Amino acid sequence: MSDHIKLEQADGVLTIAMDRPDKKNALTGAMYEAMIAAIDQAEADAKTGVLLLRGTGGVFTAGNDIGDFLAAAGNLEDFPALRFIRRLAICDKPVVAAVDGVAVGVGTTILFHCDLVYAAPNTAFRMPFVDLGLVPEAASSLLVPQRVGLAKASELLLLGEGFNAEEALRLGIINAVIAPEALHAHAFERARTLAAKPRKAVAATRRLLRGDRDAILARMNEEAHEFARAMRSDEARAAFTTFMSKARK
Repeated sequence: MSDHIKLEQADGVLTIAMDRPDKKNALTGAMYEAMIAAIDQAEADAKTGVLLLRGTGGVFTAGNDIGDFLAAAGNLEDFPALRFIRRLAICDKPVVAAVDGVAVGVGTTILFHCDLVYAAPNTAFRMPFVDLGLVPEAASSLLVPQRVGLAKASELLLLGEGFNAEEALRLGIINAVIAPEALHAHAFERARTLAAKPRKAVAATRRLLRGDRDAILARMNEEAHEFARAMRSDEARAAFTTFMSKARK
C-alpha cells in the first residue's frame, strides 16, 4: 500500500486521490498497487457504486515516476502500472475523473477508461511516449483514434503534441470544463448521481457503450510487448538520459 493514495467513501462513491503533490503526483509502483487494491475493494463492496479518480494540490498526475519506472524496467510484464491499467479496463463499476493541472502520459491515457471526465481550464494534457523512445500504453493506440480520429490521434501520439481542456472537450475526451474551485465538488456530484441509479442497468449500459474488453486487453498486451522492446533500445536510453539530466537542473 502507499501513503500517497488517499481513499474516501461517501454516498456510494469511493474517491481515490493521488496525493504526492511535491512530485506532481507522479505515480510509483506502490501507488499503483494501492489503486489496484482500491478497485478490488470497490468491486467487492455493495455500498460502492462509482469510483472517482482525482489528484491533489491542483495537479492530476505527471505520469510515471521516472526513477521508480527505470528501477522496474527489467520486469515490465509485471510492472504495477500495466497491472493497474488492465484492472481498470475490466472494472465493472463506473469511473469518474476530476482532472486539473498536469495530466501527462498515463495521466491522459487513463481517461479513456473513465466514463465521465471533468477538467479545469488550466489542465495540460500530453502523451509524450515517442519523445521518450517508447510506444503508447493503456490501449491508447486503439482508443485514441477511436475517440478522436486517426489524423488527430497521429498528432497526439506521434508528434506528442500537448493540448488544453478546451481542445479535450472539443475532441470528446472530457465531458465539461469546470472552474478549478468547483471541479472536485462537481465531479463528486456527478459520481453520486450515477451511484444512485439502478446498478444493474448502469453496468449493462456501460458494457454496451465500452465495447469489446478482449480487444482492449489484447491491444494492451501488444503495446506492452513493444514497450518492453523499446525500453531496451539505444534511443530510449538516450531519451531517458536527457530527461533525467534536465530534471536534475
